[in-house]
Amino acid sequence: MPDLSFELPVSQPFRFQRCLEYMTRSPLECLYEVDGDKVIRLIRAEGAAESALLEISCPDDRALRVRFLQGAPQSDAELSRIQSYIRDWFDLERDLAPWQRLAEAGPVLGPLARSMYGLRLIGIPDLFEALCWAIAGQQVNLAFAYKLKRRLTEAYGEAADREGRTYRRFPDPAALAGADPGELQALQLTKTKAAAIREVAALMQRGELSRAALLALGDFDAAERELVRVRGIGPWTAHYVRMRCLRDPRAFPIGDAGLHNAVKAQLGLDRKPTPQELQSLFAGWAGWEAYATFYLWHSLYELKTAALGKDNR
Repeated sequence: MPDLSFELPVSQPFRFQRCLEYMTRSPLECLYEVDGDKVIRLIRAEGAAESALLEISCPDDRALRVRFLQGAPQSDAELSRIQSYIRDWFDLERDLAPWQRLAEAGPVLGPLARSMYGLRLIGIPDLFEALCWAIAGQQVNLAFAYKLKRRLTEAYGEAADREGRTYRRFPDPAALAGADPGELQALQLTKTKAAAIREVAALMQRGELSRAALLALGDFDAAERELVRVRGIGPWTAHYVRMRCLRDPRAFPIGDAGLHNAVKAQLGLDRKPTPQELQSLFAGWAGWEAYATFYLWHSLYELKTAALGKDNR
């Protein structure tokens, strides 16, 4: 295919390398591949006849450079949807300057905001993927959650091969709506999680649940109420989806174990913080709870990386 590419301008603060560092936090990630200073991902725009394999780089932190490796868009509308997907994935529409000023001014997030300068909240634009990832990750460690996502993707998702490498796309709802419960449990999903994923898939396949409809409510609390009506979706999952998919800057998964561990580490506590302590701490970041949570989550990865580096010296 002829070389087809485009650029998407980004506003500051933005550091592509910081985003790539976050995206390489697990070697088990199966939905994209970070290759040096670029990331490669297989996506399908809504209404597109086929998926597109994209290579994204950003050499000067001023514009993302996107190149089609396979599956060039067949219309301007399809191209526009792909561009929207990428903007959403990297949260490019967000003016991050107020967050940077707010975070840097405080003693808890100040060091993180400076060390993570330009890190955007990497999103999950596809609602079905976001819900399945959240459901799979309930009450298990992150490594096992990645294994579950990989198994689901390899068993039911689409794949594209290029230059000896295989790139995968998360399954569509239709692929899982009628999946055999026993086959899902064979992937080590619990019976409850398998049922929840099948129900979400069926709702989305019938058009009874969609990202567009949730956003059209114009109220993230109303969107949460719609989500928790679905079996297997509780407040934690709903806030995770509000944060990573619906892009609610006030999303606050207060019950998240990783968040508790991150706050414990940053404050030097000998115990996990209480809900009241978390509420008080996050009151200083009102309107940016999602970014505060995201940076605190990432701080755990940086602490772990630093500890491994120290052990290897």
